[in-house]
Amino acid sequence: MKTPKIIVHCLVKNEARFIWYSINSVLPYVDKIMVWDTGSTDKTVQIIKSIKSKKTHFKQLNSITATQFPRVRQQMLKATPKDYTWVMILDGDEVWPQDSIKKVTHFCHRHPEYESIVIRTNNLVGDIYHRLPEPFGHYHLAGITGHLSLRFMNRKTIPGLNAKNPHGQQGYFDSQNNLIQNRHPAKIKFLNVHYHHATHLSRSLSCSQDTSVIKRASKFKYQLGESIPKNQIPQIFFKPHSSLVPDVTRKAPLSFWVISALLTPLKAINKILKPPKSGY
Repeated sequence: MKTPKIIVHCLVKNEARFIWYSINSVLPYVDKIMVWDTGSTDKTVQIIKSIKSKKTHFKQLNSITATQFPRVRQQMLKATPKDYTWVMILDGDEVWPQDSIKKVTHFCHRHPEYESIVIRTNNLVGDIYHRLPEPFGHYHLAGITGHLSLRFMNRKTIPGLNAKNPHGQQGYFDSQNNLIQNRHPAKIKFLNVHYHHATHLSRSLSCSQDTSVIKRASKFKYQLGESIPKNQIPQIFFKPHSSLVPDVTRKAPLSFWVISALLTPLKAINKILKPPKSGY
């Protein structure tokens, strides 16, 4: 039996700070990466083009609206060659430790009978060394609650895999309009590994370039975090790279932690009084 092939869908806009790390953290372990840019105005495009690999396939689009976002996701699914079994979703601010991506892709190669894979996320606050504490995680996937994400889907076992709903509520569905995470529980695999998600950090090179991206303005957080174990920090952050690629290894300034110390208790109270909304 042929080893199931893995394709990555990476849809980006103004991700200059993390996109090089994101792509290179998974590149050796997958078969193809589709990178589609939706109107970046920072150095995202130049950085993507600087990655010289036959595995990366770049496409440049115009800026899109929240409603158009799932349509582009659907176009990526339609453009995926039929011989690829697994679709991995990779955002431009998601960076994988070597051990984590090895374990997940190894599982994909050995278990094509599963429909989807759920993993843990380190939702960064302040810098790449701190994350939101686990009690702040409110996602319910694979019978578990926490900072979780469904990042791998099997096109061969999920009939009619498709994307729909505007950005912020977007999800992947089957031909019967069932969310992938609501299908057969026995065919959803939870793997206890982590990847870095920089959604709460600055992801572009300026505030204006960040705020021009759909939903991003509300994501930056001043909040106290817990230290991330060293073995969960992606090694790619410390690999040599060109001057075009921003260095993201600096620790957050003291001012960030002072402001966070003032705001974190208030957020904890607000979380109790006002449950989190669905979506993101």
